[in-house]
Amino acid sequence: MPPVSPLTESLPALQPDDAGARLLLFGVRQMGMHGLNDACAANAFVTAFGKGFQRPLVLLRALMADMARASAGPITIAPWCCPRMTGSEATLLAVLGRVRENPETAGLLLRDLLGVRDAGSVLATAHALSNAFADLGLPL
Repeated sequence: MPPVSPLTESLPALQPDDAGARLLLFGVRQMGMHGLNDACAANAFVTAFGKGFQRPLVLLRALMADMARASAGPITIAPWCCPRMTGSEATLLAVLGRVRENPETAGLLLRDLLGVRDAGSVLATAHALSNAFADLGLPL
């Protein structure tokens, strides 16, 4: 078996090519590092969504706050410029990508990410966020 580099261990996944997923990942990283009212994240959402930017931005803020409140431990994020993702980031993107089509699987992944038995309220926010992205033309 080939040796595994420390970078691959801590950042196991590549960033997605999808524009919506990349925007979401940027927002998560910015808000995770600089707080829920980060101006760079808000600007990215204005640029991507135009006049409809407020709904996905507010829902991402709500999701970040819900996850922070509900999580049993830290959720690892990488800096905004990193071309790879942490396992936590990849799981969050998987949750948001699946929640509209398969909420049971998304709920299982979310409970595993947060380390809790019940993540229903966080899943509801994730579902609303995923719908907002899809409604504005950037489905996750």
